[in-house]
Amino acid sequence: MDKILILLAGLPGTGKTYLSNMIKNKLGAFYVLSQDELKEYYCDVYGYNNLEEKQEVEKIAWAKYYEKMEQQMQVGSNIMSDYPFSQKQKPRIQQLVERYDYKVVTIRLFADLDVLFERQKKRDLDTTRHLSHIVTSYKKGDHLADRSKADNLLTYEEFIERCTTRGYDTFELGKLYEVDATDYKKVNYSRLLEDIRLLDENNSVNVSTKQSTF
Repeated sequence: MDKILILLAGLPGTGKTYLSNMIKNKLGAFYVLSQDELKEYYCDVYGYNNLEEKQEVEKIAWAKYYEKMEQQMQVGSNIMSDYPFSQKQKPRIQQLVERYDYKVVTIRLFADLDVLFERQKKRDLDTTRHLSHIVTSYKKGDHLADRSKADNLLTYEEFIERCTTRGYDTFELGKLYEVDATDYKKVNYSRLLEDIRLLDENNSVNVSTKQSTF
């Protein structure tokens, strides 16, 4: 593969990280650019006392995200990034793609929202998840023994509002695939990966094209 950007987009809890690992194993070396990891890193560096300060930390993380993406494009790396992308990120990514002549594949994952909410709850309560995702104030080293007591856990109503109004389900750049991840066992990952491999060989993933569903 040569100068390809794979964007794993779509709703939270649809298995973007799992798919990212599968792509790396099957399609070769990629520079993996994780916005969540950048946010977590800068939350550790700066901390925050309220949600307004957290937003400022997130702005720093986004600036670093685009900086890293451009650095990798300058040297021609294959890049993969997972995030619930929306129209907020599209102009900047598109600008970089056009500047460095990258081919783009968007894999947009979706699922039944009730299923996703249950996955979200489970993930937020997992002690391996970075605490900054679920609290309104944070500094490195903070610990919360009972994560159900966190003060920024999403309610069902908040989760549904986020999934239906932020444009996660409309984002696309380049060739678009849609994947129904309601039941992971029913996803045809092998066919998806083969299609991406063939697209790269045909050199035809740098323009928007009709989506396929898996």
